[in-house]
Amino acid sequence: MPTGVHLRDPRDQLFTAAEQVLRQSGPDALTSRAVTEQAGCAKGVLHRHFESFDAFLAEFVLDRIGLMQAQGAVLRDSAGMGTVVDNLSDALIKLFDPVAVSIVALVTFHNQLRVRLREARPVRGIPVLTEMGIILSGYLAAEQELGRIAAGADVGRLAPTLVGAAHLLFAGLDGLPPWPEDVRAVVASVLGGTVTAR
Repeated sequence: MPTGVHLRDPRDQLFTAAEQVLRQSGPDALTSRAVTEQAGCAKGVLHRHFESFDAFLAEFVLDRIGLMQAQGAVLRDSAGMGTVVDNLSDALIKLFDPVAVSIVALVTFHNQLRVRLREARPVRGIPVLTEMGIILSGYLAAEQELGRIAAGADVGRLAPTLVGAAHLLFAGLDGLPPWPEDVRAVVASVLGGTVTAR
């Protein structure tokens, strides 16, 4: 006898359920049972669409990376507008939402997930954090071309430094968002004198 509810778009609904589990209970609670219970469907539904739970996790994280890349495009389009510090602060607050912070922990401590992600996206570093660095580097390079970041600034080093500093800020708050002014202070500190137009 079938159990649960019919899912019109099972992948998206399972991804949404995984996000809800992460928001409510964190990465330690993210199991196939927790995801299917949150989605209101039978456990077999997940395994009908994904070869394993590890495969599900990898597709889920890749989906989130796609959302981050869309946010990155918005950030890059903001080059030349507003202030560099404000643009980066707003972007970091969006990129490091509670789900992203939980995903970073999940990726860090789940070896098989990291292997699958690196097969899908062969980039160095920790998946998700590396993508964030690529996004910020692209934005900083655009601002550098516009003369709002010093010509001699190494945006390839600034970007991962921003990601690392922001991750420490966001991950240390047990799911509570930091004050925007704290994020702005971190960004301003990392950029230092490289910003030529505030």
